Amino acid sequence: MILIVIGTRPEIIKMSPVIRECSENSLEYSVLHTGQHYSYAMDKIFFEQLDLGFPKYNLDVGSGTHGAQTAAILAGVEKILLKDPPGIVLVQGDTNTVCAGALAAAKLHIPVGHVEAGLRSFDRSMPEEINRIVADHISDQLFAPTEISHQNLLREGIAAEKITVTGNTVVDAVQQNIKIGQQKVHPLESLDLEPQGYFLVTAHRAENVDDAIRLGEILKSLRNISGHFGIPVVFPMHPRTQKMVREFSLPTEGIRVIDPVGYLEFLILESKAALILTDSGGVQEESCILSVPCVTLRENTERPETLETGSNILAGTNPEKILAAAEKMITIPRNWSNPFGTGDAAHRIIDACKKTGNI
Repeated sequence: MILIVIGTRPEIIKMSPVIRECSENSLEYSVLHTGQHYSYAMDKIFFEQLDLGFPKYNLDVGSGTHGAQTAAILAGVEKILLKDPPGIVLVQGDTNTVCAGALAAAKLHIPVGHVEAGLRSFDRSMPEEINRIVADHISDQLFAPTEISHQNLLREGIAAEKITVTGNTVVDAVQQNIKIGQQKVHPLESLDLEPQGYFLVTAHRAENVDDAIRLGEILKSLRNISGHFGIPVVFPMHPRTQKMVREFSLPTEGIRVIDPVGYLEFLILESKAALILTDSGGVQEESCILSVPCVTLRENTERPETLETGSNILAGTNPEKILAAAEKMITIPRNWSNPFGTGDAAHRIIDACKKTGNI
């Protein structure tokens, strides 16, 4: 039996192809939702929209400090593993859920598979980097999305036989879920937007939004860009970002701030944007797959493949650099190659688990 441990909406999205692969092949599996960012009740719509089965287990740990949250997830996952031990635990990405879920399984000598293994920003000030490294070094099977991530793992001394290059499940997810979105949602119509007639923005990382100067620079950049290009800058603002904008009393005039939208709506908005500006690693990947140019509001990225293909550029938070990056990216041909695979990552992951006898 496979236990799929997820805790955030990006994890639900990226593990949705793995869940479908298990279901379509009549494999015994269950899903554990830790509730790291939101309660299961709030995330239930994600499972409904994506036509996934509902989680068997829900921890509802909620927010907290890194230590408190990781401890709560660790204790909750351990309790379930002791009661109903699976053949393998699958975790995805770089969250506290990933670190705690992998650690709980490893200490009980239950095999761990890390989906999206080997990503590195080489910046240990980011909590996600710590989570990635810990999960990789205690996992039994490492599913590296690209050759770059494969080489990162080998350099850290991880045995080659533990690593399988699978492609990234984000490709599977985009290909599968955009078809669902096209049937179910129509955000351009509801927001009165034209294809290629707007820029799309996301910003949620603590290093950006919890710093008044950096967040102020980002908002200034967005106002400058909207005025310079004469088209709307649409910003579905994360609740954390909304809170900090209010706390720092930062102006948002000239930016079309909207409430957060659902995943399917956001996927359609991404696909039709003229340019995406983001501090999200997942959005960097999705923009690359969807052939939409991206400006990343960070000084580094654990998705260097997007830089190599030319779909993405790092700009930090300096307004002049961001404007210059936007001017450059808006004119580039959208003919880069997708470096994240062909959309069969979930199949490769499950096939690799079968070969080890863990399922």
